[in-house]
Amino acid sequence: MDIDDYFWKTKKRPHKTKPRTKPLPKAKEKYLEAEETLFQELEEYRIGYRRKFQFESTRNWRFDFYIVKLNLLIEIAGSPWSVGRGGKKIANAFNKYDLAEDMGYKIQRFEPHAIESGYVINWIRNQLERLEDGPVQTIPADRSD
Repeated sequence: MDIDDYFWKTKKRPHKTKPRTKPLPKAKEKYLEAEETLFQELEEYRIGYRRKFQFESTRNWRFDFYIVKLNLLIEIAGSPWSVGRGGKKIANAFNKYDLAEDMGYKIQRFEPHAIESGYVINWIRNQLERLEDGPVQTIPADRSD
């Protein structure tokens, strides 16, 4: 039956089929520059990391970097894997964060300008130094003087 005949007889339009798969979202230019900067800094300081780390193989959730010694997941704002606009995407991202924390990972989210300014690499280096120095010595809780 012709589409116009169908419409005039039923007063309904035929359903439009949507593609089943959506293409991956595109990354912003600031994100790409920040990711490359952090990659180069991690290589320069020889910090063990993994790029585009997927902590659960059954989901398509990824973090931009995983710092191995710190068990730290880093996400750069503006990445195609980060929180987007809209209720479903935000809820999905919170599920991602919750599951990662339940698995024992620490999560940090940084803006591209923080990476470009050098704040992030200095913060990571300070965390690694603190880890190597050991626990902070404090006064004992029982106060046996």
